[in-house]
Amino acid sequence: MLSFVWAEDNKHQIGYKGHLPWHLPADLAHFKEKTMGKTMVMGKKTFLSLPFVLPKRKHLVLTHDEALIQKYKTNNQVNFVTSMEQLRKYLLSHKEDEVAVIGGVSVFEGVKDIVDCLEKTEIDGEFKADTIMPKIDYSAFKLIKKESFTADKKNPYDYSFLTYLRK
Repeated sequence: MLSFVWAEDNKHQIGYKGHLPWHLPADLAHFKEKTMGKTMVMGKKTFLSLPFVLPKRKHLVLTHDEALIQKYKTNNQVNFVTSMEQLRKYLLSHKEDEVAVIGGVSVFEGVKDIVDCLEKTEIDGEFKADTIMPKIDYSAFKLIKKESFTADKKNPYDYSFLTYLRK
């Protein structure tokens, strides 16, 4: 099953200067839960924004950066594809596997027609951002779960976790 896993604010913004525009520990825990044990698909900028290669997850990175590919060639947690066509072919041939697309915009945009599940965190706020989530046709999906939470000492914003499955 191919899932998108992301967080966005009230204006569908998802990033600022290569990082999340907010700090929300509950969302980081949710992200970990939704990606643990799966292959995570991402572009180069998203990969480089990670603090390190995340444990117990495979990282499939879309890039042409030969130096980056060489740097991780001995790391069995990190693999690369060099074109959207190659990525789509991989995803279509691994439909039975648990795969989570985590960004960036071009990767979301390039495979949104074949995604099966949307795992979205909605953060109640507007942040300084330079990256917006591509439009998704929600009429093709059914909302199957929504959990809403209010801000607390650890999480300074109201937020909701939503799960959609393709109809």
